[in-house]
Amino acid sequence: MTEVRPSQRMRDLGVVQHGAPALYTPSTAFDLPAERATAELVIDQLTEAMDRIARAHDFSGKGMGLAAPQINIAHAAAAVRPAAPGAETLVLLNPRITASSDEIDEQYEGCLSFFDVRGVVPRPLRITVETTALDGSKVTTVYERGLARLVQHEVDHLEGHLYIARMRPGVDPIPVEEYRQTGRAWAYDQ
Repeated sequence: MTEVRPSQRMRDLGVVQHGAPALYTPSTAFDLPAERATAELVIDQLTEAMDRIARAHDFSGKGMGLAAPQINIAHAAAAVRPAAPGAETLVLLNPRITASSDEIDEQYEGCLSFFDVRGVVPRPLRITVETTALDGSKVTTVYERGLARLVQHEVDHLEGHLYIARMRPGVDPIPVEEYRQTGRAWAYDQ
């Protein structure tokens, strides 16, 4: 029996894979509240995709995010499920990072769009994010530590960037099998 690679499993679940133009194209912002129905549909599609993915892979203790371009939708929407058990899914519409701390942390990250590798990515430990609510109002939220990392990863997707663009020069991603042997967790719950 042939083992299915993690990236193939994600492709089979409908996740757009590394190399596809959708992952490198900045997303289109919603005009809210005028496009409320479209935004709600995209949120439903993100939620359904995340449910499928969560049934196939255990993200407990790590958290998970998914951006609309990863399911071939060109709108600026993402969803993040925090690592904390029972935490509500965060919906990010038109997210924009407006401030970030000077203090950074380097952790391994994975991406559903190339799930065969993990890479060490430096990220600010605290960010301020402005999003648009369905009624068109602006909402500002501060995220810290692991949740800040998850949100930044998804905002990058919406801007057409993958985490490998944030890695330090000369540092390459490692195969997921090697990552598993490091004993290092993708520590989002700190």
